[in-house]
Amino acid sequence: MAHHLVRRGFQPDTDFTVVDRGPGPGGAWQHRWESLRLGDAHRIADLPEMAAAGVTFANAPSEPPARAVVSDYYGRYERHLDLRVRRPVDVTAVSRSPEGGFAVETADAAVTFSPRVVVGAVGTWGSPRQPGVPGVDDFRGRQITTPEFVSSDKFRGLRVAVVGGGASALGFLRELEGVAAEVTWFTRRPVTFHRGESMLRAELGREAVRLQDQAARAGRPLPSIVSTTGMPMTPPIARMDRAGLLHRQAMFSRLTPDGAVLSDGGFLALDAIIWALGFDADLGPFAPLGVSAREGVRVEHGHAVDVPGLFLAGYGPQASTIGADRGGRRTARDIETYLGDGTWPPTPAARRTAAG
Repeated sequence: MAHHLVRRGFQPDTDFTVVDRGPGPGGAWQHRWESLRLGDAHRIADLPEMAAAGVTFANAPSEPPARAVVSDYYGRYERHLDLRVRRPVDVTAVSRSPEGGFAVETADAAVTFSPRVVVGAVGTWGSPRQPGVPGVDDFRGRQITTPEFVSSDKFRGLRVAVVGGGASALGFLRELEGVAAEVTWFTRRPVTFHRGESMLRAELGREAVRLQDQAARAGRPLPSIVSTTGMPMTPPIARMDRAGLLHRQAMFSRLTPDGAVLSDGGFLALDAIIWALGFDADLGPFAPLGVSAREGVRVEHGHAVDVPGLFLAGYGPQASTIGADRGGRRTARDIETYLGDGTWPPTPAARRTAAG
């Protein structure tokens, strides 16, 4: 997003300001667990002109922790573009200002902003989906969500349930093997694994983006990507399959203080549960504007349809590094258009001319 603003002549820390609540570069990646490597995660695409900063994920090392590599690469990218990112700045609320722009409040009462345009490029890491299973408050064992996972050692010798069908859940299954006393994998529906069917995966990926865009335009909560695309049978996952680690059970019906009542009425004693249920967009600070990921927000081409001046970069169909370049380019252009004529939603000059 910042790259494309710079390309259009906007000056960092003069015409626009980038604030980040994280302590350093790397976004959510800097908070991922120590043992995660780039080869274990989804592919990370290069950002535009990243090669000019001297880095590329195409040949990034797989030995160091992924969080260290991504933080290093994004830090170099920031410095190459001279983005002057302000951090840590924790934005707590975004509301309308009397002048018609925005009032941006932060955890530090002395740090506020009054921009005409706000771009929420907030991702999802800070908003993991919470369990809605009966008895979840009664369970006396340990419960964590994906962002709270630090190390498999925390579960050594315990009977653990991993709940979820995505990449994080599979990673936890692999991490806990040989560490936990017992690991049971639960999902609401069977997970489809694709073995080398690249054309099929590409088609499913396009369908997932279409469904995300459809939901965003309609203002509905965004659907799960994995439920549409399934999971590629990568070499690490294939090794898990050969080791017999991919045996899933249907979701348990409820929790008790010391375990779970299974779908068939049986009982499973548990000491801990890892909820890897995916994420919602982390839109909490935008609640004063009536924006909620849980209830859904209408978003077209990266702009919040019902909130003039608010752009949500990376929301819905843009939620990947692959789509970041195209989405950032479109949003930067629309910001320039909106600042010029005040029309909402922004309409590029070429389209206005064609429409007469």
